[in-house]
Amino acid sequence: QLQASGGGLVQAGGSLRLSCAASGRTFSSYAMGWFRQVPGKERESVAVISWSGSSTYYADSVKGRFTISRDNGKNTVYLQMNSLKPEDTAVYYCAADGKHRWYSGIYSSSSYEYDYWGQGTQVTVSS
Repeated sequence: QLQASGGGLVQAGGSLRLSCAASGRTFSSYAMGWFRQVPGKERESVAVISWSGSSTYYADSVKGRFTISRDNGKNTVYLQMNSLKPEDTAVYYCAADGKHRWYSGIYSSSSYEYDYWGQGTQVTVSS
């Protein structure tokens, strides 16, 4: 139901834009997030956006470089990634928080609160 795309190989300092398209269900009332994982490490939150788009959260490691946005009319969430670093290399997943629909802000940035997940897209940043 969530399809992530836009990953790829990019040089350090470059940019990528990830997209997460939803199908089969409208996620306009759900907070949405981007998470990433490297082998042997826990999945970590990258950025989260409230259902209305009025609230956002960013991990310290990506603040000022990444921007999350959403288009509820298109049922799509985006992650614009600029000034990429080799340490940004990971599989990126989008997810939706179905347990706190219509919550005015961001209930949680923890991946454990998100119950709808896409399949992931690989981002590789070369030095």
